[in-house]
Amino acid sequence: MFTAVVYALTSGCAWRHLPPTFGTSPATGHRRFTVWTEAGLWRRLYRAVLDELGARGEVDWTSAIVEAASVRAKRGDR
Repeated sequence: MFTAVVYALTSGCAWRHLPPTFGTSPATGHRRFTVWTEAGLWRRLYRAVLDELGARGEVDWTSAIVEAASVRAKRGDR
C-alpha cells in the first residue's frame, strides 16, 4: 500500500490510473493517502529523513528552496 501511494505521489499519476500490479484499488490508495496525510505521516517522514541526512552531514543547510506550488497565495497587499 505504501509503495502504491508513493508511486502515485512521485509519478504524478492520477489515482484512477494506479497500476493494478500494486494490488490495491485506486480508491483504497487515495483513502489511505488521505488518512496518512491527516495523521501527519508525510511531515514526520520528511523530518526524519532530513534529520538523518543532516546527522550524516549530507544536507547543505546554507540555502533553501520553497516549493510554491503547495503554498496558497495571499490576496491583497503584495
